[in-house]
Amino acid sequence: MRLFAATIATETNPFSPLPTSLDAFKESVFMRPGEHPQEAPVMCTAPLWVARRRAAAEGFTLIEGSCFAATPAGVTNPRDYEFMRDEILGQLKGALPVDGVLLGLHGAMVAHGYDDVEGDILERVRAIVGPKCVIGVELDPHCHLTVKRLELADVIVLYKEYPHTDTVERAEDLLEIVLKTLRGQVKPVMSLYDCRQIQLYLTTLPRMRAFVDRIKAMEGKDGVLSISICHCFPWADVPELSGRILVVMDKDKAKGDALAIMIGEEFVSMREEIESQYEYLSVDEAIDAAIKSDGAPIVLADTADAAGAGAPSDNTAILRRLIERRIEGAALAAIWDPIAVRLCFDAGEGAEFPLRFGGKIGPVSGAPIDAKVTVIGLKRNCSQDYGPTRGMLGDCAAVRVDGVEVVLVTKRAGTVTPELFRNVGIDPLAKKMLVSKSARSLMVGDASIARKMIYVDSGGLLSVDYRRIPYRRVQRPIWPLDEVTSPGLIF
Repeated sequence: MRLFAATIATETNPFSPLPTSLDAFKESVFMRPGEHPQEAPVMCTAPLWVARRRAAAEGFTLIEGSCFAATPAGVTNPRDYEFMRDEILGQLKGALPVDGVLLGLHGAMVAHGYDDVEGDILERVRAIVGPKCVIGVELDPHCHLTVKRLELADVIVLYKEYPHTDTVERAEDLLEIVLKTLRGQVKPVMSLYDCRQIQLYLTTLPRMRAFVDRIKAMEGKDGVLSISICHCFPWADVPELSGRILVVMDKDKAKGDALAIMIGEEFVSMREEIESQYEYLSVDEAIDAAIKSDGAPIVLADTADAAGAGAPSDNTAILRRLIERRIEGAALAAIWDPIAVRLCFDAGEGAEFPLRFGGKIGPVSGAPIDAKVTVIGLKRNCSQDYGPTRGMLGDCAAVRVDGVEVVLVTKRAGTVTPELFRNVGIDPLAKKMLVSKSARSLMVGDASIARKMIYVDSGGLLSVDYRRIPYRRVQRPIWPLDEVTSPGLIF
């Protein structure tokens, strides 16, 4: 038995002022066959990594293709997308014959001329391997789960958790179904329910936690092979943007359809309750609430400037007010500013000098900060572990401006774990207030260090009110843009 595995992935925000090119992939994940590290998967490569670990014991040969992934940003240059795609397709042709293909994709990648990059890849892979080859795909739940992908793949599995701490577990599920299919033990059929809604759902919230746990308990019973919840990626503008429910059954399509409808209707019924749990405060309201809150640290989540959803991560709105209000005991991570990081390294740890940083990319970034700073920490080649995945931060610097400590990075990244502070000598547990450019809550394993989370509308790129996003191509009606929608089974 021969399996081929590869990755090409990024999350595309077409409203982002940051174009995505080959250099963006080279800065993040750009690995040719055999170059993938042994210790952990990186950005959507879990299917390849899991298959590598299990190949000998499961009695199959793994042929590794290239792995390409980039930090979320704007639309990808078509020439560069086609270069990466065609390299992987060429490797697949060279690996023939193969019995199965494992693809670690994201699901929300867009290139100029390609609204559905993943659908394009699957179409070309299917043309190469033929109808009998089993194609398995792992996707992020913040994807566009298009009908075209279901028509071309044999099985699709999405991560269940947000924050995404289960990429390896879901890759294990995917591989297990692919191997059982090849051995004739199961015959997967897929059903897709369109919820006609735009929303994100943290699975740490009680209602969503219970929903996901109940779905996980259904798998492996009564012919249910897999159930996936597609939240959608709200900051996109493609026709099939929508939350969807995917059920993979063994043989019984009618049963899968019924289950997808049942779960989908429940998911739709939750949307207003879940939305009410997200309260976004203005910058000053959030700072006031943090000051009044008991315990520490209190995390102010600047979700509007999260690199993990394509924002520049250099907005200065919250930082400016912290400085102007002379707030003590606060730390912020992370502002993307490679030039400022270089200047800090040039100045050296302990140096005090005038520095302009942040606010560089455009109006959504705010004005740059001009201040006399003290360099309090420097470290090259930093990283943070996100569940089983390691994310690279590049060189990092920490500066102090009055009572506020700020982490500067050379590679855009969401503030996912406390490592982003600790890399440069800041103890996040010693701070009253932490500002995180992410919707996540500074996780260590399955636990957050936050005593309380406060969501802030900083005016950054990622509007927290989807009604304000200037969609042009999304199929209507869809909630919350429209009150009356028509959810239903579409595959």
